[in-house]
Amino acid sequence: MTGTRATRPAPSRRQALAALGLGLAAPLRARADAASDAASSAAWRLVETQSRGQTVYFNAWAGSEHINNYVQWAAAELEKRYGVRLIHVKIADTSEAVKRVRSEKAAGKLEGGTVDLIWINGENFVAMKRAGLLFGPFAGSLPNFAYVDVVGKPTTLVDFSEPVQGMEAPWGMAQFTFFADRKRVPEAPRSSQALLAFARAQPGRVTYPRLPDFVGTTFVKQTLLDASTDRAPLYQPVTPGALARVGAPLWSYLDALHPHLWRAGRQFPQSAPAVLQMMADGELLLGLTFNPNEAANEIAAGRLAKSVYSYQYDSGTIGNTHFLAIPFNATAKAGAQVAANFLLSPRAQARKADIRYWGDPTVLAMNKLPTDERALFTAHTMPGQVDHVRPALPEPHASWVEPLTREWLRRYGQ
Repeated sequence: MTGTRATRPAPSRRQALAALGLGLAAPLRARADAASDAASSAAWRLVETQSRGQTVYFNAWAGSEHINNYVQWAAAELEKRYGVRLIHVKIADTSEAVKRVRSEKAAGKLEGGTVDLIWINGENFVAMKRAGLLFGPFAGSLPNFAYVDVVGKPTTLVDFSEPVQGMEAPWGMAQFTFFADRKRVPEAPRSSQALLAFARAQPGRVTYPRLPDFVGTTFVKQTLLDASTDRAPLYQPVTPGALARVGAPLWSYLDALHPHLWRAGRQFPQSAPAVLQMMADGELLLGLTFNPNEAANEIAAGRLAKSVYSYQYDSGTIGNTHFLAIPFNATAKAGAQVAANFLLSPRAQARKADIRYWGDPTVLAMNKLPTDERALFTAHTMPGQVDHVRPALPEPHASWVEPLTREWLRRYGQ
């Protein structure tokens, strides 16, 4: 018996066209992406061309010599590399610059504004965004924005529960952090439940600042997040019902924790620096801060032992991002964008993260950087820096702070 070979039916015209379409789709997408990249590159080159010779008035807090020196360094680099002159307008409070822009808009000054770039976050950003005082969106068009860690650091896209939507560019991070002396605490408690067990085993050797201290409030908000099985209500404006429901596990936890704290939880230090001093003196075993590099700075200054290390909860701790924004009526919009892009560059971010110059944690993702630029961030690691940075958890909606503080003081303030 001779076998016959089966033959495949000839494809219909529709099938043939579909196959042709599938075969062409990838090259067409690639071509479209390439065209989009080329257009973006051309648009950015135009911004750089327009920026040359511009003077950017950068309104930024001036309360730190380290920060002021860093801005001076950035100004010199911008002028040398891009022909952009950066002037540091030293302010004591960001709200000063916000008021100025608001007054200019009210006076009809829609161009030629006095503020070109502003260091901002939180309520000041929300006020400017909702009043239409910002230029943008511009952040996503900055070439160095491609390096930002938008996954591991989601607060680069949300500013105190307000979506950024490209209206400000991330510049630096802050994150709730603990520190301890390895000689006295070889294994740190890396969760709220582990902290409770640690306090029970070491009565009187742990505490946190009395509310309304900012770090003390952050500890309570961190505990609230850890105790919540449903965090969604925390990112909405607070209501009495949500406060009662979501707050119940928090108060249960604190009721269990406080009897084991310093002075049995009947008194609390007034500030985070007071806790740090008590920890340095050996009275406490743990310190806490909202600056991940604080312990490293204290070690460098000789106020903490070199055996002190910093850490965060394994599941993450509350963090936030500070940003750069451009007012709607800025005179030097192109120059401000070039400045913001440079301040996002790996070189500028690495210098800012180095505690010799500032010690402000980066917003960039190390796995997005070329090897040589990643090395910039590890070239000058110092004792006391966080061993492994954990996820930065977004702050609860700002409206939660006042009722949480009020209830804490009613329960524990005495």
